[in-house]
Amino acid sequence: MQKLLPALDLDGFFARVHAAATRVLMLDYDGTLAPFHVDPAQARPYPGIPALLDAIIQTGQTRLVIVSGRWIKSLVPLLGLKAMPEIWGSYGWERSSPNGDYSSAPVQASAFEALATAEQWVADIERLGARCERKPTALAFHWRGLAKERVVEIHSRILEKWTTLAAQQELGWHDFDGGIEFRARGWDKGEAVKAILAENGPGAVCAYLGDDLDDEHAFKAIPDSGLSVLVRGQFRPTAADLWIQPPQEVREFLVRWQQAGAR
Repeated sequence: MQKLLPALDLDGFFARVHAAATRVLMLDYDGTLAPFHVDPAQARPYPGIPALLDAIIQTGQTRLVIVSGRWIKSLVPLLGLKAMPEIWGSYGWERSSPNGDYSSAPVQASAFEALATAEQWVADIERLGARCERKPTALAFHWRGLAKERVVEIHSRILEKWTTLAAQQELGWHDFDGGIEFRARGWDKGEAVKAILAENGPGAVCAYLGDDLDDEHAFKAIPDSGLSVLVRGQFRPTAADLWIQPPQEVREFLVRWQQAGAR
């Protein structure tokens, strides 16, 4: 674990976790709890992660929330947990509670119309080797595992088509590690974190773990009393307070949280 904030006292942070009346642990999924996979439907958690998440949930002392860009219904089958956690999916556009209650934020009809236009490109882009992932409020194109020359070709083709939608300003273009995504405007992981913490009040001690560029919004939304953690095998510039490498240091962090949260 490498401190990125010089003043960070990690032992002191976990002491605050132990003393806190309210604890909130927010976790990205892909690249954080699970390794990336060429087929996103096969991206299952690192060994040992489900057991640690179950242990944290079963204490009843932590509000554990998975904050993902994935569609919730595509994420749930991968988790392998005994107890279902709270999930905020599609960057906050949808959420499900541990008891199965589901809700989603309203989306402008014009955004759905823009996504329908982008849907018409799918066959052409997939012929180049990309894989399309459909979500309630987004359309993602994955190129993980393809040759660099093919990635450049796919990116150029998508950019060429994107110009027809960019002027409408209904969707945002978002790069991620292994592809790009067109997403309805309004929610991102930072907004999701703010909404989650607002439900707990100002006294909660919190942490957020994530790996990708979209997680930077979440890092910036964490208050000074919380902890933002970059999870990556290789470092990149970030707003996070701490850098850890998966999977071992993720397991170590979760163990420390579970121990600190035990009563």
